[in-house]
Amino acid sequence: MTRVVISAEAQDDLIAAFEFYEERREGLGQRFRDHVDLAMGRIQAAPERYPLVYRDLRRRLVERFPYAILYRSFPGLIYIVAVMHAKRSPRRWKRRS
Repeated sequence: MTRVVISAEAQDDLIAAFEFYEERREGLGQRFRDHVDLAMGRIQAAPERYPLVYRDLRRRLVERFPYAILYRSFPGLIYIVAVMHAKRSPRRWKRRS
């Protein structure tokens, strides 16, 4: 099974988004996290399936939420670079590349 590693910055992204949604409505943050987990599972199952968006960086959109998971795929490893709002400037995640 391919291992998934989440960068510290991506973990911070997840926490901030979870808190944002949870403040809006109790339980919504957990629904967001569930959809992120589902998307990460799909990335893990077929990492090359999702499009390249910058050099070797791929993107998987999160269903029902306007977020994208940006990651790199290596043999036996998926490295999550960012979990960011899809409308944010690409400069934010390109700095992490």
